[in-house]
Amino acid sequence: MDFLLQLLPFLMFVAAFVALLRGFPVAFTLAGVGLAFALLGLALDAFDPLHLRAFPQRIYGNIMEMDKSILVAVPLFVFMGVMLEKSRIAEELLEAMGSLFGSLRGGLGISVVVVGALLAASTGIVGATVVTMGLLSLPTMLKRGYDPALASGSIAAAGTLGQIIPPSIVLVLLGDQLSSAYAEAQRAQGIFSPDVVSVGDLFAGALIPGLMLVFVYVLYQVGTAILRPQASPAIPKEDLEADWGKIIGALVPPLFLIIAVLGSILSGLATPTEAAGVGAVGATLLAAFRNAGADDNSGLGKWIVLVSAVALLALISSVLVVDLRTGEAGFALTLAYLLAAIASLGGLFGLYRLYRSGVLDAVMRATAQISAMVFVILIGASLFALVFRELGGDHSVRAALEAVPGGVFGALAVVMIVMFLLGFFLDFIEITFVVVPIVAPILLMMGVDPVWLGVLMALNLQTSFLTPPFGFALFYLRGVAPPELTTGAIYRGAAPFVVIQLIAIGLVVALPFLATWLPGVLYD
Repeated sequence: MDFLLQLLPFLMFVAAFVALLRGFPVAFTLAGVGLAFALLGLALDAFDPLHLRAFPQRIYGNIMEMDKSILVAVPLFVFMGVMLEKSRIAEELLEAMGSLFGSLRGGLGISVVVVGALLAASTGIVGATVVTMGLLSLPTMLKRGYDPALASGSIAAAGTLGQIIPPSIVLVLLGDQLSSAYAEAQRAQGIFSPDVVSVGDLFAGALIPGLMLVFVYVLYQVGTAILRPQASPAIPKEDLEADWGKIIGALVPPLFLIIAVLGSILSGLATPTEAAGVGAVGATLLAAFRNAGADDNSGLGKWIVLVSAVALLALISSVLVVDLRTGEAGFALTLAYLLAAIASLGGLFGLYRLYRSGVLDAVMRATAQISAMVFVILIGASLFALVFRELGGDHSVRAALEAVPGGVFGALAVVMIVMFLLGFFLDFIEITFVVVPIVAPILLMMGVDPVWLGVLMALNLQTSFLTPPFGFALFYLRGVAPPELTTGAIYRGAAPFVVIQLIAIGLVVALPFLATWLPGVLYD
């Protein structure tokens, strides 16, 4: 009987894994398996039902309390990403980068990587990025003679950069889970005034590894062009039209938005939630500017939106001079409030224009669906984790990790391998909400730096989008790829980028300062 009780937590994982492979909804699978094993534990006198009575309060405390307001950033970042997708920013960026690099061997591949990085820093939604670039770039690359595997792999890999380059929904969710795990680990060690790890720390920690990954992707494109020139031919110069006005017009707006959102977080001027609100307003103005002239021959709508966008940028810059919450009354504060009023009115006008064009309905529907999916999975995973812990699963996992040869690095290697293997079958959200709360406190109690651990996990979760058979980026691309591009070619194209990401993980393991240096400089 004792042996069966010790096996119950691991049988929970097996049952959930089998149910997920059968195609059952993730949130209901996690909650259903948790309840089933709670009843089984109750029958075996291994589970106290009082824990289930406290579960609603546990959910309220985890999601609704003020210290969890960071989760409000999730729907705001989702809204920003979907709104930018509707503003045709990806299409214009691809055209601009193609005209810049297309005349070089491998130029289209480099363009795809650069655009993927820019979209990652402005939208952060993998599905939208992969689908958009698949529709726009893949036919062009195949028509120009690119190797089908290289073309598909480049698009799928560039699309996943949104998982590691901030602002990223993965980093927001990981930051929330690691913050709780770090506090729990410190309490277990008798530290009752614990240090905290924030989403801003993870954003800063992930920036250098993310840019390093972009650089290595570009090196791979250059190396392929040198070693296999027939796989990535150049576009004849006479077929290219380098219009610098269009190039600047395509690059400047997303760059301003990236600086406004990411810069305000890294500089400490705003929390991720506040910056996400700024990003949502900025994305709305950008989308409205692109759509404002549809039924406005005078172009007045574009000018109103443009003035509002300038006011928003000036308002963000004004916090360097005046504190909007505690500043003394005077000209500077009055001007800041005036700028806020102009930006707000412009945002409302932009929403009206987007509503009339039908864009707002699609954005709100997509935002609600994605956000609801994330939070429902969070609730199901919380119930699963609660039952798992009460059945003694965390003690079993801690004992197993402490028994691994190699100490801290051995335990970390086992966790990274398990997460990598789970990425073949599970989505990053399930791994974040189920695995991280169980293993993170144990690793943190062993002395692992929380920012370093979070960046390693984010890189690992990014890899899950590219690993066959269930890599989501591969599925997104398969859905929009032409029939002549086989699934085997997509898998072959993704394989080198999976290897590159594993090398990147190895570099961050060997050189922790890649993840810890920037947060230390900015916040210590």
